[in-house]
Amino acid sequence: MNDEQLLRYSRQIMLPQVDIEGQEKLLAATVLIVGLGGLGSPVALYLAAAGVGHLVLADHDTVDLSNLQRQIVHHHKSVGTLKVESAAAAIRALNPGTRTTLINEKLAGDALRRTIDGVDLVLDGTDNFAARYTINDACFAARKPLVSGAAIRMEGQVAVFDPRVVDSPCYRCLYPESNDQVLNCSENGVAAPLVGIIGSVQAMEAWKLLTGAGTSLVGYVLYLDAHAMEWHKLRLRRNPACTLHR
Repeated sequence: MNDEQLLRYSRQIMLPQVDIEGQEKLLAATVLIVGLGGLGSPVALYLAAAGVGHLVLADHDTVDLSNLQRQIVHHHKSVGTLKVESAAAAIRALNPGTRTTLINEKLAGDALRRTIDGVDLVLDGTDNFAARYTINDACFAARKPLVSGAAIRMEGQVAVFDPRVVDSPCYRCLYPESNDQVLNCSENGVAAPLVGIIGSVQAMEAWKLLTGAGTSLVGYVLYLDAHAMEWHKLRLRRNPACTLHR
């Protein structure tokens, strides 16, 4: 690290669990963020601020005025532009030392597998079951850790799935594929700060996995009832009937 980096990240480096070695792990890391919406926004900003060296940003959408109530990586002048470009501009303004790769398409199939093969960790900020199952399956095939988040109305959840950990559950263990319930913000609404809270927890879990500090949420699901501001940490075990682990 150079002198500017030592100063920029000094408050992290002074943490005994991190030190220079942990900061260098962040600087050397490549992270894929799928979805630059309400969850992906704080994830992208906090990981860039923390010094993750390379962020791969994937989103096929453009910025809409209705997004700005909660998607804080985008700005009013970004309306109509690609979300990946808007997010990359915000990241550059925050930390020019973080490199970005932009993927303006809906990742699936071989493209998704190739992208995941080239990163250290994946964060899922999508808002539908089909995308979450696809990302989950690709992460387990590539043995890459996945930090999953969801937020709707005034409720949210975070889970970490890590195929490197023996008997780690996956997203299908949490929600079987037969679950056809459709929930999204456009049809159900969402409180603006909620996605910031959940996305920040996702960023924290990614930070821990990359630095090796702390204990991850693998094997648990963290639920937030923001209406009552109550957190619940529930044990999640691998489902023997899960189609991914048979």
